[in-house]
Amino acid sequence: MACRHDAPSTSDAPVLTREKPTATRASEPLPLPKTGAGNFESLVADYESKERGIWQKPELVIAMLGDLSDKTVADIGAGTGYFTFRLVPKAKKVIAIDIDQRFIRFLDSVNVRLPLQYRERFESRLAKADDPLLMPEEADAVVLVNTYGYIQQRVQYLKTLSKGMSPGARLLIIDFKKNNLPIGPPEEYKVALSQVEKELITAGFVVEKIDKDALDYQYIVLATKPSKTKTQSEQ
Repeated sequence: MACRHDAPSTSDAPVLTREKPTATRASEPLPLPKTGAGNFESLVADYESKERGIWQKPELVIAMLGDLSDKTVADIGAGTGYFTFRLVPKAKKVIAIDIDQRFIRFLDSVNVRLPLQYRERFESRLAKADDPLLMPEEADAVVLVNTYGYIQQRVQYLKTLSKGMSPGARLLIIDFKKNNLPIGPPEEYKVALSQVEKELITAGFVVEKIDKDALDYQYIVLATKPSKTKTQSEQ
């Protein structure tokens, strides 16, 4: 789950930032290693809380991407791998992307305990705030969960992301509704659903599906990179 760093960037570039979510104690679908870093362990506990499974409904969310058995999936803002390690058994390859080196180390420490067949499908990647560092057309599907509201200059970020997606690749965005909710980030880090749709279209994506009801606190947006991209003269 991606949120904001404690020290916000002053750069004009698009920025991914982190905000600690509201939750209680840790749930352990996979054994979680001890880090020895108190504040970081609190983040891990929050990201992996049992309550999150109730309101996040990860299996329902992942099912929206369809058959992933022959696809490379990028989980941007992977955090502790809440979605990453649920995607690994289903996909050909999963790239867990984060801008925080602590989470990259954590992801790697979990991955070494997976069965060999799953370890070979996993890759962690330390990204830049303004670039997920995907290779051209590398990802066949991308998930952006609890992260979109912390990206600055989002249209430019989406255009950069699109270059790393194969033609026809799907982008799944899940984030918090702009309501008074018992969990989630401050209002300033929430983006209205209509704004998400507008930004996706501006960045060249086709919005396939919007679901405001499946999750209690969040909306789901499924978009696609067109199979035929515009030429430079058409943009």
